Amino acid sequence: MANFSKSTVPQFSVDVYQNEFLPEGGRDVSAIVTVTSTGGGTGAAGLGGFGGFTGGGTAGVVIMVDCSGSMDYPATKMRGAREATAAAVDTLRDGTSFAVVAGTHVANEVYPGNGGLAVADARTRAEAKEALRRLSAGGGTAIGTWLRLADRLLSSADLSIRHGILLTDGRNEHETPEELRAALDACAGRFTCDARGVGTDWEVKEVTGIASALLGTADIVADPAGLTADFTSMMETAMGKGVADVALRLWTPVGVEIAFVKQVAPSVEDLTGRRTEAGPRAGDYPTGSWGDESRDYHVSVRVPQAAVGREMLAARVSLIAPDPAGGDPRPLSQGLVRAVWTDDLAMSTSINPQVAHYTGQAELADVIQQGLDARKSGDHDGATAKLGRAVQLAAASGNADTAKLLSKVVDVVDAATGTVRLKAKVAEADEMTLETRSTKTVRVKR
Repeated sequence: MANFSKSTVPQFSVDVYQNEFLPEGGRDVSAIVTVTSTGGGTGAAGLGGFGGFTGGGTAGVVIMVDCSGSMDYPATKMRGAREATAAAVDTLRDGTSFAVVAGTHVANEVYPGNGGLAVADARTRAEAKEALRRLSAGGGTAIGTWLRLADRLLSSADLSIRHGILLTDGRNEHETPEELRAALDACAGRFTCDARGVGTDWEVKEVTGIASALLGTADIVADPAGLTADFTSMMETAMGKGVADVALRLWTPVGVEIAFVKQVAPSVEDLTGRRTEAGPRAGDYPTGSWGDESRDYHVSVRVPQAAVGREMLAARVSLIAPDPAGGDPRPLSQGLVRAVWTDDLAMSTSINPQVAHYTGQAELADVIQQGLDARKSGDHDGATAKLGRAVQLAAASGNADTAKLLSKVVDVVDAATGTVRLKAKVAEADEMTLETRSTKTVRVKR
């Protein structure tokens, strides 16, 4: 492992976990790449200023609040949204640029309202909270317009980190799926966005799709009373981001094919289709903004066949960040994925524990989605089989949070074998929570 970071910037490290041994003729190589960032989420290196790393730029946050007519049913949703947004504004650090957008079938600037961003201090926070008191519900829902306005506001200033927080309580009924997709495509790579659904009348795949496209988090807040705590937590996490637009760069030798690149912790996110070319045999996969945190990625490549005794570099994985001076992206750290051919059966058939764990976690996310889809379509046998497999995987991997959510949808007869019965009645909030959080994983115990 090599580390190229300077003392004035967040420190990134890359660790590779794999079984590099292949049988004669073997081609498939898998590795878990753990990326850790330290020293970038506090003090002067945190959100709002990054010293020598980003040329002293600032950070901006736009909060998008659903103000459609359904937010008045019950009235606690609109009241909870106002209070939660006010709490998030209070959490802003001095010097952070920010704005608040009211979203209906159109997008309106609530604060500062001048086509730009305000800079957080005691006065602007007080003004923003006063403006929030005037928010009322009415109109439809066109989330793409909210995102495009957030993008315009965030692009109005020279920012190092650009972040959005989006709250909705309903389905995106006043624009087509294609219009929302076009907005997401236009905003991807320009800012990250956390998305939340409040209540149970929104569409899970819409909210999770927004967060996925914009490299943020998605969750459900079934009870509006929980919005303030959730918004405060989201903003505190955003305040800890120290560097943006970090990419996982994968370089492979001639003849090596990339099967997939996935984030597997803290949640499953397939990055394979998001590759942008970065020179001969190299491609970049976006990872978004980083604070003090660690994430795991599963890299799978296919190498040419080789005889026993041969070894090769299967891939080089690097962390890349933009150069504030506009030059080539700078490497932060790197790790190597190797392939060694052997006739030792025990060595070549051993599955690396990290690879095995995250393969199971990815399958867990898939079978939960498949099981819930089958349940909705009336395929009870299919739903039982898939959700039973999910219970088995959750138990085997120690994913207690997911196991608990599954137990609200199925009666567990035997977790070890995945024997379950579908519950006759399931609360809508419980089913939506399981679906929304299905991609959340647990770290492997090393």
